[in-house]
Amino acid sequence: MTKKIEILPDLAGLIARSQQIILSKIETAIQERGIFTIALSGGSTPKPLYEAIASQNLPWDKIHVFWGDERYVPSTHPDSNEKMARQAWLDRVNIPAANIHAMPTLEGNPATSAAKHEQELQAFFQVKPGEFPALDVILLGMGDDAHTASLFPGTEALKVTDKLVTVGNKDSSQRLTFTYPFINAARCVMFVVAGANKRPALAQVFAPVADDFTYPSRLIKPQGEFWWLLDGLAGSELKS
Repeated sequence: MTKKIEILPDLAGLIARSQQIILSKIETAIQERGIFTIALSGGSTPKPLYEAIASQNLPWDKIHVFWGDERYVPSTHPDSNEKMARQAWLDRVNIPAANIHAMPTLEGNPATSAAKHEQELQAFFQVKPGEFPALDVILLGMGDDAHTASLFPGTEALKVTDKLVTVGNKDSSQRLTFTYPFINAARCVMFVVAGANKRPALAQVFAPVADDFTYPSRLIKPQGEFWWLLDGLAGSELKS
């Protein structure tokens, strides 16, 4: 694993570079394996990225979309990561409904939903329990507390190493999230981070020594490519 750190001058540059890498990964994956798999992140930063990808002429029938985490709300809820991605991207292109693998959030029990989604992932990737399949790209954001996906500081989700999906907790808000070993199995992990408020967390994530359970983004150490794409505000105190 080699970290590739790029600091782009502004948000527009950050989105353009992110799209460039993803389009390259789409082309390579389809050439080599016939399909491309990507897990999306939520938050405000990737929305323009999804809008930009939606404008491309791509082989949508060969692209499969997942989510790295989801709030435990219906897909029609304003806080739903799925809703945001559908509005910005998926509803605007001719992607087959079967290629959209949203996290289930209607069972009434997040643990039940996590187990259900794990089974769906195992069936799609044809892996046995305990095996971690490799998505082509997992997109990640990072909060100012250094959380990523729904892996929050000091939570039980950080201790789960034998599953693909678990329950994430932020205060009283329950979520579903990929586990960090599943994220680390990806062929490519991309952090896309913007804003000056991320600098203190980034300093700890990039520090030689710090507590992984206090700064969960430190747990992301993928076997494949590892990109940190930052805008100038986030990355001004780091060396690219």
